[in-house]
Amino acid sequence: MERRAFRLRITGQVQGVGYRWWAERQARSLALDGWVRNCPDGSVELLAIGDEVALERMVEACRGGPPAASVADVQALAADDDGSIGFAARS
Repeated sequence: MERRAFRLRITGQVQGVGYRWWAERQARSLALDGWVRNCPDGSVELLAIGDEVALERMVEACRGGPPAASVADVQALAADDDGSIGFAARS
């Protein structure tokens, strides 16, 4: 299986609503590696690494987010695999 990677930038009301915790659970359920973190500009950044089908599912899930979030946009760009094993929320 070839590992691919996407870097996502999620904007809207996505901080202070459990988005990182939710994204971590989603990624783990899809067997993705990578990380998620809050950015100073109020967005959330996420690196997802895994097979193409799981990555596509993660991008679509991020467009909705957790119930308390209000996602305005999700930008997904191809990225380099940073070698992450497992998925974790970062500070």
